[in-house]
Parts: sequence; structure tokens; C-alpha cells
Amino acid sequence: MTKIISVLIFLLVLSPLHASANSSAPLYGIEFPPFNTAVADAGCDGKLLAEEEELARRSPSLKLHMNHRSAADADAAAGRTRKDSFLDSAKKDAIRIDTMHKRVAQSSKRGEVQASSSPRRALSERLVATVESGVAIGSGEYLVDVYVGTPPRRFQMIMDTGSDLNWLQCAPCLDCFDQRGPVFDPATSTSYRNVTCGDKFCGLVSPPTTAPRTCPRPRSDPCPYYYWYGDQSNTTGDLALEAFTVNLTAAGASRRVDGVAFGCGHWNRGLFHGAAGLLGLGRGPLSFASQLRAVYGHAFSYCLVDHGSAVGSKIVFGDDNVLLAHPQLNYTAFAPAAANSADTFYYVRLKGVLVGGEMLNISSETWGVAKDGSGGTIIDSGTTLTYFPEPAYQVIRKAFIQRMSKTYPLIADFPVLSPCYNVSGVENVEVPEFSLLFTDGATWDFPAENYFIRLEREIMCLAVLGTPRSTMSIVGNYQQQNFHVLYDLQNNRLGFAPRRCAEV
Repeated sequence: MTKIISVLIFLLVLSPLHASANSSAPLYGIEFPPFNTAVADAGCDGKLLAEEEELARRSPSLKLHMNHRSAADADAAAGRTRKDSFLDSAKKDAIRIDTMHKRVAQSSKRGEVQASSSPRRALSERLVATVESGVAIGSGEYLVDVYVGTPPRRFQMIMDTGSDLNWLQCAPCLDCFDQRGPVFDPATSTSYRNVTCGDKFCGLVSPPTTAPRTCPRPRSDPCPYYYWYGDQSNTTGDLALEAFTVNLTAAGASRRVDGVAFGCGHWNRGLFHGAAGLLGLGRGPLSFASQLRAVYGHAFSYCLVDHGSAVGSKIVFGDDNVLLAHPQLNYTAFAPAAANSADTFYYVRLKGVLVGGEMLNISSETWGVAKDGSGGTIIDSGTTLTYFPEPAYQVIRKAFIQRMSKTYPLIADFPVLSPCYNVSGVENVEVPEFSLLFTDGATWDFPAENYFIRLEREIMCLAVLGTPRSTMSIVGNYQQQNFHVLYDLQNNRLGFAPRRCAEV
């Protein structure tokens, strides 16, 4: 399922966090605009003064930089072609989708603590973090820079809107995957402390064993956790609290936030490709996005650069005034949560698919969430390609084959992806238009490079696949490239606007 959720979670909802500013040298990666002392000094009692509410409405948001590193050198060094990379991504997607399906099936069997629906305090600043493509480390996901501990150390986490737990590989690493740079060592940080089994945080994670969690000493015994993603992808360790340090946009200033909850993983396996851990941006109460609501409010957005781009872009927590003023910003409502659907995912209400400007003949029942929680359509940054239930995919595939120019020979028996075409000698290939239509009338039109992949100079394939074992539809990160995507949780809607994300 969701690949990996990096880093630390701001569980502001369940436990107060304390922030302080200093004048240390700026850290690469995460920035806050200037700190507003008037708001900060107002306290954390959950009541905003009228002046603070006005500041919150007009304040800049929190931004984090995102980068997508060039794939060319990494693939060449590993002896991999662009074709190999995307076929590998498709295999990992299949594992992820299977895990998502299992999570939906299990979601109705357990109750979960919900994050507060209203911010306790609104700071007049935005959080901006660097996000980069993971292609350089063989990953189809996007990576975010974070700083953890005292003194703060930089780690790269996978950004994932399809999961909640934030975690890092931690020493002692008893069974860990290879990552770029050293793992986080709690012994070197003066601000690290374990969450105890009696803490509310502990009730949000599963224990490592199938037996019910025991807690003979609620105030002193640790809180071991287990979180799984796919056939061999999982993390096990101790739930902990740490300091999280970010840059302020004011020159040379940074901010430290204490009491951030995250998973300190000592046993970690799976397809995490050199990242240090995962940054969960799902809807659940443990996610980074949910915990940051007390700081930035109810909105975050990201702009994903091209796969393989050497230029970074940003993820923004809070309102982005440039995005909100974009003349092509469209909205569609998030689907209301079904009784048995997973509360982690961001569901939208899809009505149909258009190819070449024509609505395809796909049953409306294809797009709904069933009584058992299966089905529906989600937006997911951790899945690379876009997926539809197998019957719908076959209709989409056939529509492209029928409407594609016959001057491009169809390649038979190409592995995994279909249809694929021989476009040798053609620089600008003409393809049918592709759009998603939502039930509220919104339409998401995609440029050709977001739904066709040029694997080699002579081969181009549709970046859409079917999900034989699941009825869920997933709009993956490849289709979201060069769109500024807004998660407006205050108004329960998804926004999207075309941007050159490398320039954001």
C-alpha cells in the first residue's frame, strides 16, 4: 500500500507542542515565513481572538521545498533504462494497491481517535518544504527534507497522501533497508523520549503482535508499534516524541517544535529505496497534515515536478495566495466518508472518463463506494501510475486504440503497459485528449505527457492500468505532474491548477 510515510508527526491535537525561535544558521529544506509573535503569545487554550482570526485569514502559509532529482545518472549507474524504472514502479504500485484494499477491509473493524476539526492556534506563517523526485534513488515517489532531534539532523522522507504514520529508521537498526546517509540515532539527541503505553498516542498504532496490547506500567512502559504497507513492506519500533526544526524565511532564523510524535523504527523492510522513512499526509489523526492543523489550519498543497527532474518544488501547509488567485484553479468536492471506507484516503466523486472529448460508456456503479467500503476514487501521491477497475480500464484502453492515429504502429505484447506505440522519428506525438469528469461538473484535463510515457525514443505507452483485484480507482503522482494540487479540508474540496512546478 502506501509506500512509506516519512518523518515526524505534529500531534498537536492530542498533546501540546512548544515552539521557540533562534538565530542559528538556516537549514536546507524547510522554511517558515516570519514568525508572528502576537499570535504565538496568545497561548494554546484553543480560543482564537478576533484579531488572531483575521491574521489567520490573511497570513501566509507554511511551505516545504520538494525536489525531483534527475533519473538519468541514477538509472545509468544502476544499468537501468527508463522502461525498467516504470515497469518496476508498476510492480510496486500493485503491492501498494493490494495493501490499500486490505486496509479498507480492516478499517471498519477498529475505532480510531479523530483529530480536532478546528485549529487550536493559527500562526501567521506558512511551512514550506523541499520535495524532490525519488527517481534518483530508484523510487517513483516524491521526497521531502526534514530535520529531527537536538542537534537537528537532515533526513529525506517519502511524501505519501495514502498513509498516516510518520516514521524514521532508528538505531539500533536490527533489520533495516539501505538508506542514503546515517539512520536516526536517539542516543545522540537530547530531546528524544519514548511515548508510554498509557499515552493517547499509543492508542493510534497497532502493537507488533496479534495479541491485545498489555500495559502493566502505563506511565513508564514504552509503546511498540507495527505498521505494514505490502507483502514485505513494514516498520516496527517504538512510538516516540522528538524536536522538529525548520527554517524561518527571515534570514538566518529557524524554529524548533518540541513533542512531535513519530515512529522510531528498528525493524524496517520493503521497497523504500534509500529514503530515511515516510511522511504521512493522509486524513487520519496520526498524519503530518492532521497534526499540523493547529499551526497552519485546514489546507495544504503541493506541486510535483516532472519524474526525473533535477529541479525541486514545494509542499505548502496553509493558504497559498498565488494558487488561490490562479485563473485556472478548479475545485471538486471530496466524497463524504462512507461508513466502512478507510479514513486515511482522500476520496473524490468521479462521474466518468473522457477520451478524445467523448464520455466513455462505463457504468456509474464503477465509481461508487460499496457497502463494504471497497471501490471509490482516491488521489494518491504515493502511487506512481493511475489505475481504474479492470472493466473500466479495458474500455479506456480500447478507446485510445480506436482514436489513436494509425501512423503509430501498435506494439504487441509489451510487458505490463498497454497500449504502447512505436513513435520512432516522431518528436511531437499527437494523442487523444484525456479528462476526468466529477459528479459536481468539475473536469480535470490532462496534458499528453501526464498520461503517456515515453519509455524509449521509439516507444510510448499509456500510463494507465487496471486493478484486477480491487475496485478502487487511483489518480497517481505521474498524472499529477505540473499541477498545483490543493487539499482544502476546511471546505472539503480538492483544487487543481496547471503550473510549471519547477518554477513554484
